[in-house]
Amino acid sequence: MGKKIFGTNYPVSICFIVVNEFCERFSYYGMKALLTLYFLTYLKWDKDLSTAVYHAFSGLCYFTPILGAFIADSWLGKYKTIIYLSIVYVIGHVVKSVGAIPTVGSTELHIALSMSGLILIALGTGGIKPCVAAFGGDQFDEEHTTERQKFFSIFYMSINAGSFLSTIITPILRGDVKCFGGDCYALAFGVPAALMVVALVVFIAGSSLYKRTPPQGNVLWEVCNCIGFALKNRWNKSKHDPPKKHWLDWAEEKYSMRLIQEIKMVLRVLVLYIPLPMFWALFDQQGSRWTLQATRMNLAFGNSFAIKPDQMQMLNALLILVFVPIFDLIIYPLVRLCGLKITPLRKMAMGMVFAALAFGAATLVEVNVVKTVVNPAPAGKCLLQVVNLAKDDVSLKAPGTDLFLQSIKYLEDPPGYETVPLSNGELNLEVTVVNGGNFSATQKVEEKKAYSVIIYPDATGITYTLVEDHITKNEEGNPLLRFLNTQPEALNVTVGDNNFYMSSGYNVTHNKTVQRGEYTDVSCISNSGKTSKLNLGLLDFGACYTVILTEEAGKIVPHKIEDVKANNVHIAYQIPQYILITAGEVMFSITGLEFSYSQAPANMKSVLQAGWLLTVAFGNVIVLIVAEGAGLEQWIEFLLFACLLLGVCIIFSVMAHFYTYVDPEEMEKLYLENSVREEDDSDFKKKNNEIELNKTGKSTKM
Repeated sequence: MGKKIFGTNYPVSICFIVVNEFCERFSYYGMKALLTLYFLTYLKWDKDLSTAVYHAFSGLCYFTPILGAFIADSWLGKYKTIIYLSIVYVIGHVVKSVGAIPTVGSTELHIALSMSGLILIALGTGGIKPCVAAFGGDQFDEEHTTERQKFFSIFYMSINAGSFLSTIITPILRGDVKCFGGDCYALAFGVPAALMVVALVVFIAGSSLYKRTPPQGNVLWEVCNCIGFALKNRWNKSKHDPPKKHWLDWAEEKYSMRLIQEIKMVLRVLVLYIPLPMFWALFDQQGSRWTLQATRMNLAFGNSFAIKPDQMQMLNALLILVFVPIFDLIIYPLVRLCGLKITPLRKMAMGMVFAALAFGAATLVEVNVVKTVVNPAPAGKCLLQVVNLAKDDVSLKAPGTDLFLQSIKYLEDPPGYETVPLSNGELNLEVTVVNGGNFSATQKVEEKKAYSVIIYPDATGITYTLVEDHITKNEEGNPLLRFLNTQPEALNVTVGDNNFYMSSGYNVTHNKTVQRGEYTDVSCISNSGKTSKLNLGLLDFGACYTVILTEEAGKIVPHKIEDVKANNVHIAYQIPQYILITAGEVMFSITGLEFSYSQAPANMKSVLQAGWLLTVAFGNVIVLIVAEGAGLEQWIEFLLFACLLLGVCIIFSVMAHFYTYVDPEEMEKLYLENSVREEDDSDFKKKNNEIELNKTGKSTKM
């Protein structure tokens, strides 16, 4: 008998298992929270490819548990499987972290290391997933069922605690700590790797206390063999074979009727699983599409605090901890008091409805978010804005358009980009100065790009320069900044950690990412050593700024132009969709697992667990296909997912209506009674044959 905690019935060994699970979940969710932005900003993939690879990884993490369960049940046992696959897990984290070091090799090597690391992590986390909780349950004696149930509650809490803390901490390590000249992904991935090392060390430290059960064969493998044998026999049946009531009955010549009946019960539940992947297709987009949506929102809470876009995922873990007791102790009892019968399948259907509503809310948010996004020009056209530095009002005409005919004032902030047609890839401009003077120009440009026409004075009157603009919002939501120097000498401006050097004569710097905030005391040093302090004001999330430096009263003065508008939808508008999706998870996921376990025989629960995990895997496959294949606008994609889930919910509700609930324990008793009755009948036949044999000397066929 193992050691107990302070005279209770709780084994000391479960402390090591709970700490191991906390560290492992911190490791997994902390790493996963960063993935989408890592693909986008570090590997420079587009949003669709980043989303597709994110969900390919998530799907693989839910395919591999079947492999882990098979290894544990048929070969190594749970203890050794956890240790060996945790080592694979650690190696995957280390490889992934090395791939995030910019000085290690080329981009191709970074991609190779990142993908190799993710595959190893998927093998590790998926492989131990079916083992750790079951291994914890094995530590209890059979009579301590209450303690075992409380252990699973604590175990579940440790999962959410690890998830909650990691999705707060790792984005801070990524964004607030700078290394190698940018976001420190190497550190942000390295900390989860260290936590996985701690998880492995803690688990090994408790080795002498564990109760270990030897491998007892994999029931999933036996189920698959039985189904395969039945299908083979049915396919090869002859015309003279009598028909069977159920196609599984074709396996009865090799497998026991008890196993066949149990598989029939499991298949009735697995059929209900068919529509379920669509729920997970929506649920798992919190770490991909919803995070990308957050990068185009205002992340500030007041002037002194702002969250990272990849930190919003922590709301799900936090709300789960809050919602589970609220639903169990308040909402479900109130619904019953109203006289409404809430069966598990009805709860699951409502969970689907709430998830669909969450994506409806995400659609409304997205429609407003994209209003500040500047879309590229269509083929054969470019985007154009005019900046007047010529002192006098000017107007501009481009053939084929009536735009820019209104007078443009000195230092006037352009109202926005206009789409201008090109002639054989050339932009033809006619500039008129209100107080006299004009000129025409032809400029070679690229279609689909954005440009600023900067009109300024020179020795002969006025001239212009054409500058290509960066209209894509920063992938992490931070503002982009550049400077235009109107002075006859070079200037050097320092904004935060960024240094902007401008040569003389209306030169424009490249865009650089700066942190969001108020910049009221920015240092500007001229080539002659003259120092000025610039007040740039608020540089807000998602905006692209051009700051024009002019001289007024002997001082350098900044004039800020907003090329791309700042994000004007606050991140708080994402909270309703997180509340809805989490409420859906409570009703769908937790209820679904309870329903599945209640409808299956005791020795078939692992089969249903495998089926449940596969629904999550296939849900991620759905997102992968849509993200890479559909090519829809984001708000349309959100709406499509919401409508698809509502359609699937209707199908599931119809299937649930015709489902008959069973009690596996009653079925077990009935099976035992039938077995006893069959044995009694067999004994009666044997005795009757013996009597007849004694009387007549031959056996009677019955």
